[in-house]
Amino acid sequence: MKTSGQITFNRRAWLQAVSGMAVGATWMRTSRAGDLPDITKPRATSGDSAIEPDWDERLTVTVGPDKADITGQTGKVIQAAVDYAVRLGGGTVKILPGVYPLRNGIRLHANVRICGSGCDTVLLKEPSVETNLALDSDWFDQEITVADAAGFQIGDGVCIRATNPDTHGPVVIKRTLVARSGNRFKLDRALRENAWQLGKASVATLFPILTAEETSDLVIEDLCLDGNKDNNANLDGNYAGCIWLQDCSRVNIRNVTARNYNGDGISWQVCHDVLVENCHSHDHTGLGLHPGSGAQRTIIRGNVLERNNIGIFFCWGVKYGLAEKNTIRDSRNCGISIGHRDDENVIRGNEIRNSGKTGVLFRPERGEGFTASGNRLEENRIIDSGPEDGIAIDLQGVTRGNSIARNTLTETRAPANRTGIRLGKDTRDNTLTDNTIEGFAVPVLYEKP
Repeated sequence: MKTSGQITFNRRAWLQAVSGMAVGATWMRTSRAGDLPDITKPRATSGDSAIEPDWDERLTVTVGPDKADITGQTGKVIQAAVDYAVRLGGGTVKILPGVYPLRNGIRLHANVRICGSGCDTVLLKEPSVETNLALDSDWFDQEITVADAAGFQIGDGVCIRATNPDTHGPVVIKRTLVARSGNRFKLDRALRENAWQLGKASVATLFPILTAEETSDLVIEDLCLDGNKDNNANLDGNYAGCIWLQDCSRVNIRNVTARNYNGDGISWQVCHDVLVENCHSHDHTGLGLHPGSGAQRTIIRGNVLERNNIGIFFCWGVKYGLAEKNTIRDSRNCGISIGHRDDENVIRGNEIRNSGKTGVLFRPERGEGFTASGNRLEENRIIDSGPEDGIAIDLQGVTRGNSIARNTLTETRAPANRTGIRLGKDTRDNTLTDNTIEGFAVPVLYEKP
């Protein structure tokens, strides 16, 4: 109960801060330590980014085909509006109805709210093109030479990929093309990795639609983001998605439709106090929602996740999060996957239906000390999971110390060889309490060591 209460408290304070764009005032008042006096008359003071008055009005910049502050229907005009708002200390970028083809991701910055008119505002990723590198580029270079420059333009977001010839691990570098002479392109930043023909280096116009790195206090709402997956190569959720965030804090994503990305829908890596609420993430080749490595205090609430490989994927070290009242349908693999040191999360009141393999999977990971623990899976409805040997809730490896309580597991097809809850032979100290299990060949399977 202590963990749940802390989640609610943080969310309330944080929502007050980001929804009104008074970024620091409320949040700091509720989180300061010690016996400092209350701040009763906040003022805007030079250098003080933590405390600021709750202004009645902030900057709003409109973008659209016409009758807007900045007219046009390209990513460049949207980025120009964002950059203008940033220069004036933050505010709202309102994207009017229309379809906006993008050749690069829109990079967001602190204190910016970007919003549209629901599904009447569509940010559409342009088809990707790809070619090999014609010459080697070393880690300190800020340029590449491509084998075929057809389809590449100045301003394009690109992803350079190779295999490290020493470690055989992947090299993935995201950059923007900023200058050109024939097949030779300058990048916005140095490579900082080797891109060698020896490693089969290639470049493609791949990027997240909305992205932010090392920033805080963002709001994204009322937009439709279309990844155009049939015309784009794959780039997984560690690097991209309809929304991709890295090292960000206090982000509010509401009423967003993320669809058709050849990768993940919404992915946030090492990001804290992220709220994803009332979003529709569907038809991705990867994950519907991807709370990434190290994410702390994530709230995932009231979303509809359909026809993804996995609905919600808890990555590494996702802790103190809440996933509740989501609808997860027709996942090709599993509805929810949780594993590597994902501890003390609450997964509550969700409906998980028609998963391809498993309703909820507790991954085996690498063994002792690596699996999920202290999580509460409660009051969920899990219906028709997997093929004839499918499992509604599957705890694998040495998963330990989790509570499975008051869930309703239903199989409306023939029982076949289906299992309600399976506890693998090495699991221990997991508690099952008051679960309703109907229609399975085996309601609960305790595998013997």
